[in-house]
Amino acid sequence: MPGTLYLVATPIGNLQDMSIRAIATLKSVDLIACEDTRHTRKLLNHFDITTKAVSYHEHNEKDRADELAGLLMAGKSIAAVSDAGTPNINDPGLALVRKAIEIGSPVIPIPGPTAFVNALVVSGLPTDSFFFGGFLPSKKGERIRRLKDLAEIPATLIFYEAPHRIAASIADCADILGDRAAAISRELTKVHEETVRGTLSELKKHFAAAKVRGEIVLCIDKDNGSAPPPTRKGSLTDRLNELERSGIDHRTALKTAAKEFGLARSEAYRLVEAEKKR
Repeated sequence: MPGTLYLVATPIGNLQDMSIRAIATLKSVDLIACEDTRHTRKLLNHFDITTKAVSYHEHNEKDRADELAGLLMAGKSIAAVSDAGTPNINDPGLALVRKAIEIGSPVIPIPGPTAFVNALVVSGLPTDSFFFGGFLPSKKGERIRRLKDLAEIPATLIFYEAPHRIAASIADCADILGDRAAAISRELTKVHEETVRGTLSELKKHFAAAKVRGEIVLCIDKDNGSAPPPTRKGSLTDRLNELERSGIDHRTALKTAAKEFGLARSEAYRLVEAEKKR
C-alpha cells in the first residue's frame, strides 16, 4: 500500500494558531516537504519536531513531486507544508497532490489558517459567494484585462497583493469595477494586524498616502450597491473619454462611468449620444 500524503496548514503569523493535530502529524510522518527548509525549520524547532525536511518549491516542484511520489509508492508518509497557511493555495502542492492521486495514495488535509478566508470574514462584505483570484498581474495592462474578465462575477472578489503595488491596483479596481465597497487586511494574526474598510475611492486615497508593509488581502463587494455612487462633477462624456484614454474599452468604460454617476448603462448611453449631438 502506498503511503499517505498530508497537506498540513501552518500559521500565517501567530504561532499559537498551530493546531494540535498539525503538530502530531508533522511529528509522525517520515518526511516533510516544505517551500523553504530554513523558514519551516524555525516552526519545527518551536514545537520540538525533528522530522527530516526537504525543499519543495515552485522551481523544483515537478522533479521533486516525482521523487516524493516514489517515496509514497514505497510506503512512506509525507507532510507538505507551505511557508505560511494552507499548502496548494497560491503555493506549491498541486503537482504532488496529482501524483499522489495517480498512484493511489490517500491525500489527507490537516485544516488550519488561510489568509484570504480570514480577510473575508472580517471584511464586512458578503460571504455567501466569493471568488479568490490569487495575485493580480503586476503589469497595468494585464491587470486591467484581468479585472474586466472578473467584473461581472456575482461574488465578493478576493485578491492577494504586494505592498508596493496596492495603491495602483486599488486605482485600477476603482476604474474597472466602479466605486464598490471594499476592505484591505494586512499582517493578519500578527502584531500590526490591520483591516481598513471603505469604498474603493476612499481606500485609493488612504493607501496613496500611506507607507504600506506586510502581506495584503484585498476584498471587493460583488457590486456597488452597498455604497452610494459618489457625486461627480463634470461631464459624463469627459469621464468616459478619460477612462478610454487609460486603456479601458468603450463598453467597460461606459459601464464604469454610468455607475459613478449613479445611472443605468442604457441611460448613460443615451446621455452620451445626446451630448454628441449638441
